Amino acid sequence: MGVVDPEVSKTKFDRQVRSFRRLAADYRRRGWFLADATFPRVLVVMTAPQIKPSPVITGVLFDFTDFDLYPPSVRLVDPYTSEPFLAKDLPVQLLRQVPAMAVPFQIVGQPGMPVPKVMGRQPLMQAYGPEDVPFLCLAGVREYHEHPAHSGDAWELHRADGAGNVVRILEIIDKYGIRPLSGFNVALEPRIIGFAQTDIPE
Repeated sequence: MGVVDPEVSKTKFDRQVRSFRRLAADYRRRGWFLADATFPRVLVVMTAPQIKPSPVITGVLFDFTDFDLYPPSVRLVDPYTSEPFLAKDLPVQLLRQVPAMAVPFQIVGQPGMPVPKVMGRQPLMQAYGPEDVPFLCLAGVREYHEHPAHSGDAWELHRADGAGNVVRILEIIDKYGIRPLSGFNVALEPRIIGFAQTDIPE
C-alpha cells in the first residue's frame, strides 16, 4: 500500500497525461505513441522514424505510485508485453559523451599548449550484470534516487523543476537512445537449410 493518498497522485498523474495528449500529434511525428495511461502506469512506445522502414525500438513504462512524494519509476520494457528488458536484451544503451577521467600521458600537449579534450562514453542504462533489470540513471527517476550511489542527490532537489515529467524523461531517452540510430545492423549467417537439386529425374 502506498503512502500518498491515491487521489492526490492520480490528480498529478492525470495532469501529466493531459499534457502529453495536448501535443500527441507532434509526439507521434517524433515516433512517440501513448499506448496506455491507466493510473498509476503510463506506457509510451518509441519508434525511430528516421529509419525506413521505421522500427519499434522500446516501450517506456512509468509508474506514478506515490507521486510526487517520490519520483516516477521508469523502465525500458518490451512494448508488446510491458516486461522490463534485462540488461543483456536492451535495444538501446542510451550512450552519452562525458569527459574522460584522465588524459593518457602520450597525448598530453607541450607546456603552454592546450590539453586535448578526451571524451568517453557512458550508458544511462545501468545494471550490475547482464541478467539484471537495468535502471535509468537520471535525476527524476525513482530507481536513480533509491540507488545508494545517489544518496546525496535527493528527489526534493529536483521535484520543483519538473525532473519527473513524462515528456522531459522521454526527451532524454529520445536524445541518447533513439535519434542517434541510423539504420539496421544485419548479420548474415549462412546455414544449411536443405539440399540443392538441379536435376529432376523422370
